[in-house]
Amino acid sequence: MNAEKFNLLSFTGKMKTLHLSWMAFFITFVVWFNMAPLKEAIVDGVGLTLSEWKTLLIINVALTIPARVLIGSLTDKFGPRLVYSTLLAICSIPCFAFALADSFEQLLIARFAMGCIGAGFVVGIRMVSEWFPPKELGTAEGVYGGWGNFGSAAAAFSLPTIALLFGGENGWRYAIGITGCMSLIFSFIYYKNTTDTPKGSTYFRPKNLGGLEVTSVKDFYFLLLMKTPMYLALALLNWKLSPNGVSLLTDEVVVIIYAALVVLYVFDVYKTYQVNKDVFVTPVPDIHKYEFKQVAVLNILYFATFGSELAVISMLPAFFAETFSLNMATAGLLAGMYAFMNLMSRPGGGLISDKFGRKPTLLILTAGLALGYFAMSFIDVTWPIWLAVIVVMACSFFVQSGEGAVFAVVPLIKRRLTGQIAGMTGAYGNVGAVVYLTIYSLVETSTFFLVIAGTAVLGFVALLFMKEPSGTITEVREDGSVELINVT
Repeated sequence: MNAEKFNLLSFTGKMKTLHLSWMAFFITFVVWFNMAPLKEAIVDGVGLTLSEWKTLLIINVALTIPARVLIGSLTDKFGPRLVYSTLLAICSIPCFAFALADSFEQLLIARFAMGCIGAGFVVGIRMVSEWFPPKELGTAEGVYGGWGNFGSAAAAFSLPTIALLFGGENGWRYAIGITGCMSLIFSFIYYKNTTDTPKGSTYFRPKNLGGLEVTSVKDFYFLLLMKTPMYLALALLNWKLSPNGVSLLTDEVVVIIYAALVVLYVFDVYKTYQVNKDVFVTPVPDIHKYEFKQVAVLNILYFATFGSELAVISMLPAFFAETFSLNMATAGLLAGMYAFMNLMSRPGGGLISDKFGRKPTLLILTAGLALGYFAMSFIDVTWPIWLAVIVVMACSFFVQSGEGAVFAVVPLIKRRLTGQIAGMTGAYGNVGAVVYLTIYSLVETSTFFLVIAGTAVLGFVALLFMKEPSGTITEVREDGSVELINVT
C-alpha cells in the first residue's frame, strides 16, 4: 500500500488512481442515465407511449444484473485496468446506437446493451481496494462511489441544456452522442495512466472464473439461495415484456426465455459446485475461511440503498414535472438534487465507517433511509417545491451514505474475491431497481415510496446478523508464501 497521505488535492500515486477511477465511474453513470432527463424529447421525437417509456426504464437496468457478476469475475482475473478500459470502449457503441435510433425496438435493443456499462462500478471497487489501507478504505471507496455516482446528477443537470443548445427535434440525439464520445475517449486515458496495484504489491487472483468461492458446505447452499433473486428479477422483467405487461414479446418467446433462465440457473449451480466441490470433502482451514453471511447482508442492504436510488433517479424528473407542472429542464435540475448529494453523502458514509465502525454506521443510515422514503410518500401538489426538494435531499443523504458504508465493508471480506463480491452486491442493487421500477409501473407513486421504506426495514433486521470486520485476511501468493492483510 502507498503510504502517502490522503489528500484529495493530490494527483499522484494512490490519489491519481482514485481520481481516474471515479472519473471513469462518473462517465459510466452519465452514459447509463443519459435517457431520463430527456424523456419529453425522446418520447415526442420517436413517438413512444408511456408504457413503452417505462419499459425502457426497466430494460436500462436489466442486463446490469448478470453483467456486474461477470465483470466482477473478469476484474479479479484480469485486473481492473484492462477491464475498465475495455468496458468503456465497448459500451460507447450501444450509446451511439441509441442516439441514432428511430423506433421503440431500436431504442430497446440499444438500451438493453447499454445496461452493461452499469457494471463499471464494481471494477473500481477492486482497483481502489488495492491502493488504500483499511483505515482509509471506506473514505476512498466513498469518494470513488460518491463522486462517480454524481454522473447521474450531471446528466440530469446538463443534458437537457445541451439538447436545447443544439436545438431542433434531434437535440437529444446530439446530447446522448456526446456521452458516447466521452466514454470512448476516456477508455484510452484510463488504460494509459493506471496500474492494477502499487509497485511491489501482489495482485491476488481467484483460482478460476467458474463462480464465487465459499469456505463451508453451509455457505455453498446459502450462496445458491442468494443467487436465486437475480434470476427471479430477470424473470420479472420477462413478465413485464410479455402480453401480460407491455406486449413486446409473444407468449412463445416469453416461454423460451423462462426456460433459458432455468437452464442458465442450473448451469450456474453446476459451475459453482465445480469451484467449491472440495469443501464437501476437505474442511477449509480456519485462517482461509470467510463467512458468506457477510456478503448476503450487504446484498440485502444494497438492494434497498442503490436499488432505490436507481429507481428513484429514473422516475424523479417525470415525478417533479407532473406533480408541480414544470418544464423538462427545471424538473431535471430539481430531480438531480437527489443524486447531487452523492458528492458528500457517499464519501461521508465511508468516512464515518472508518472512524466509528462498519456495522453501527450501517444501522443508523439504514434506519434513516427508511424514514426518508416514508416522508417522501407524502409529497404531492399541495407541497411547496422547496420543501419537497429538502425532503428528497435528506432522504438521499441516508441512501447514498448507506451505499458508501456498504462498500466500506465489501473489500474487507476476502481480497482475491473482492471483484466477485462487489459484483454480486452490486447486482443486488440492480435487482432492487428492477423490482422497484416494476412496482412503480403498477402502483401510485406514494405507495412506491412506502414499499422502498418497508424493504429498508427488512435490511435493518438483516444487518443485525452481520459481524464487524476485524483481524486479518489470509491470502497465498503465487510462490506459495502467505500474506496477512489487515482489515482493522
